[in-house]
Amino acid sequence: MVSSTLQRPTLILNRNWQPVGITTVARAVVKIWNETARVVDPADYQTYSWADWAALRPAEDELVIHSSHAQFRVPEVITLLKYDRVPRNVVTFSRRNVFKRDRFTCQYCGCQPGSEELTIDHVLPRSQGGETSWENCVLACVECNSHKAARTPGQANMQLMKEPVRPKWKPFYALQNIQVDSWSRFISENYWNVELER
Repeated sequence: MVSSTLQRPTLILNRNWQPVGITTVARAVVKIWNETARVVDPADYQTYSWADWAALRPAEDELVIHSSHAQFRVPEVITLLKYDRVPRNVVTFSRRNVFKRDRFTCQYCGCQPGSEELTIDHVLPRSQGGETSWENCVLACVECNSHKAARTPGQANMQLMKEPVRPKWKPFYALQNIQVDSWSRFISENYWNVELER
């Protein structure tokens, strides 16, 4: 239970209170202890140093971190003291991320047969000069990929469900399917389900 609590997500805000990432509770506690971050209480937006936070008594229904001598409230949100820019990131092209972008769905017939029955298809085949990129690769079931073969969708008389694009990376994701309600005060709803890796 202790290790699972320490692996829960904590939202990171920059100095201007813009969301810039997520870390684990364990890493958040280290940042607070090292005085590179402060805890933000989402209820009243008050910030706390380690000493102030450690002095607070957890409510009965709150998640806690246990030490040999005390219990500490789990920090859900922290703000960095010396970081004031928003990171600019791009989503790395990878097989895993294509599966996530296309939601494990064949982009030709819409079936979801499972990852073992899905392949990466080059919309413009490599034999015709197609590149391996976000804009030219989609998921296809084995049957559709076999039917399309080394042809374009037009040549194979097949239609894509949607044009492939590079996804926009946001530094938020549903870590282990845990959603922290208090984060809604700091981030909009469209950030919740982004699971793409950097």
